[in-house]
Amino acid sequence: MSLREHALSLFRCAVGTVQPAPMLKRAVKLQGDGCPQLLVKGQAFPVKRDLYLVGFGKAVLGMAAAAEEILGDHLVRGIINVPLGIQESLQRAGMQEMLLKPHSKIQVIEGAKNNLPDPEALKGAVAIQELAEGLTADDLLLVLISGGGSALLPAPIPPICLEEKEKLTKMLASRGAAIQELNIVRKTLSLLKGGGLAQLAYPAQVVSLILSDVIGDPLDIIASGPTAASSHSVQDCLQILTKYNLLHSLPQSVETVLSSSPSKPTAPKDYSHVCNIIIGSNTLALDEAKRQAEGLGYATLILSTAISGEVGHVARLYCQLIQLACLGCAGLGEGPLGDEVRGNLLQLAAELEIPCLNLPEFLQSLRGLEPERPICILAGGETTVQLQGTGKGGRNQELALRVGLGLHRAQVSGALRRCDIVFLSGGTDGQDGPTEAAGAFCSPELVHEALQEGLDVEAALSNNDSYTFFSQFQGGHHLLVTGLTGTNVMDIQVILIRATARL
Repeated sequence: MSLREHALSLFRCAVGTVQPAPMLKRAVKLQGDGCPQLLVKGQAFPVKRDLYLVGFGKAVLGMAAAAEEILGDHLVRGIINVPLGIQESLQRAGMQEMLLKPHSKIQVIEGAKNNLPDPEALKGAVAIQELAEGLTADDLLLVLISGGGSALLPAPIPPICLEEKEKLTKMLASRGAAIQELNIVRKTLSLLKGGGLAQLAYPAQVVSLILSDVIGDPLDIIASGPTAASSHSVQDCLQILTKYNLLHSLPQSVETVLSSSPSKPTAPKDYSHVCNIIIGSNTLALDEAKRQAEGLGYATLILSTAISGEVGHVARLYCQLIQLACLGCAGLGEGPLGDEVRGNLLQLAAELEIPCLNLPEFLQSLRGLEPERPICILAGGETTVQLQGTGKGGRNQELALRVGLGLHRAQVSGALRRCDIVFLSGGTDGQDGPTEAAGAFCSPELVHEALQEGLDVEAALSNNDSYTFFSQFQGGHHLLVTGLTGTNVMDIQVILIRATARL
């Protein structure tokens, strides 16, 4: 197999391990008939009376199909909110295993067109709310949560209506509010977010199975934390509204809700009836890819599962890292060039402020690798692209193209000429921007070959037109096209480096 085939195999293996059916079946079992128990990652929850299921998110349809298979007749009823058109998309893609069987006990409500709350999503949220409110101490509520769940669970606190809440959110966004700030305001004005669903389900036992699409897997942020205690208060919401000068232009309904909420911290709410369990994440996906890469003979390191920041800065980080690994393969890692690249890397990492990235420790591990073994570096997270052009692309395709350009420029150092290199970046949901690609592959030769074909890499990047570039270059051979995967744990990058005899 070529490096490219290995990279594709590792990406597919990472995604496969967080697909709904295998993920649920690894984590959840139902044991016994007399007094059955739900076993989740070794924790036992007795099913005393009735077992109900609710869910919301982009990957929840497949999770619900797998859960219903495991729960069988013990499941009394379920309601899930999923993105508009997902059943048809999965049907078209031939992914029958992600669809509910005929005569399923689970009601499917599609909504949140373009990932925005809408009346259909509100209808589903109200149905979930009503189910939760009717539960007793002997009932068990299984909650399935994945990314995209926030838009699929809109339930403004009365008298706020959905349009007013959305208008306020848009006003904040237009004034430059960060996503974390938007989520704090959304949670404060919601019946179900910020632990609201768990509180409504009391005194029933609540067990949440969570597929994380957020860096660091924070329970109160994924889908706005409907079953997790919120780490924010009404005061935080008021501070944000003040910061963006919106406190005196609020709809009357929002003022009513905020003024009736306790301004001083209240006693923490009881969450002893709730158990939140992450069953799928970028970390789990990369761990499986690492195991597979080691089986293929690679010396494998995981850089981070929290790679974030502007795509151009992240591309520079990867280029410097690849250069350092190549210098190590060539026996030049300890010279002045190696020291210079290490210094560049430490500076870039400091600028990016990637959470939990211990770069000195990683570089020490890189130093300790046997020079004759091929190297695999794995990473995950989610970069951002500052749109400047009108082209077509996505953050993974742009990252791959920027890395390709950086490696082309670095080839003058000579160390890269002694190595075969493949870089892959892909979205685990199979989608990267408004394109059919999940991402792209690149190598140091890419830019040189593109120039020979008369393509201008720099022009494509300044127009955010990476997809058009890759489509035209060598017949789209460098695009990563997987189709919808039915899951989402952010993005994954695979770097493969193998020393050659070339000089």
